[in-house]
Amino acid sequence: MRGYFTLILLVAAGTAGAIGGLGGGIAAPRGVLLAERSAIAVDTQLVLAVDVSYSMDPEEQALQREGYITGITSREFMQALRGGMHGKVAVTYFEWAGPYDQKIIVPWRLIDGPEAADAFANEIARAPYRRASRTSITGALNFAKPLFDGSGYRGIRRVVDVSGDGANNSGGSVTLARDELVASGITINGLPILLKRPNSFTMDIEDLDIYFEDCVVGGPGSFVIPIRDRSQFKDATRTKLVLEIAGHTPPDRVVPAQARTPRISCSIGEQMWRERWGN
Repeated sequence: MRGYFTLILLVAAGTAGAIGGLGGGIAAPRGVLLAERSAIAVDTQLVLAVDVSYSMDPEEQALQREGYITGITSREFMQALRGGMHGKVAVTYFEWAGPYDQKIIVPWRLIDGPEAADAFANEIARAPYRRASRTSITGALNFAKPLFDGSGYRGIRRVVDVSGDGANNSGGSVTLARDELVASGITINGLPILLKRPNSFTMDIEDLDIYFEDCVVGGPGSFVIPIRDRSQFKDATRTKLVLEIAGHTPPDRVVPAQARTPRISCSIGEQMWRERWGN
């Protein structure tokens, strides 16, 4: 019997680190524990997920990117950064379109002051513009979820920031993707862009802000800041980034995000696509 228990302990030690006490269960593998211990503590891990589907015209793309560049380098962002427990955040920036079309533009970067913020903004500015077909918020959320693991950072808050001008029209259920992220402790915020009048060709919807509130965002303190005019891009993006870094929500939000009963169909984008293309 002694040899049997010795074998069990050796196997457990090699595969899971150790066996805990009564009710303690099996500890995580040594590699996972080392990665967690060596991760840099930050106030927020922030994933910026930016729409580059064909519905985004070149001017909207430029305004969207400029909004993030000016927001991250703003005085308000720096003030929010310094007000955190650690005084630093980790940010990554990727572009998305269809279900399998996501491209990281700036990998995880530590922002702990103006120089790091400027460097991050410069990386965004240098990236060539691109556009692609379909709009898959589901694909963007599924792509964002594993980015937090193994990033080298450990945030008090984990946030995915989704900006875009259309409803999900491919890649599966957006609400299921949202719920998976929320269940893992990730907050999703939204920046819906409502600049164009809805028409059948672009498949824009009039109530995109409501769609984002009820179908896309979720988690503790989640919120939506809509952009209805080109002049609002910089202010809205800066406000959203500051709130995310500070861990706050807009003081004037009236309708809570992720309402219990959606006021709009969460499959409206897929329905519009089928009506137009038949698939």
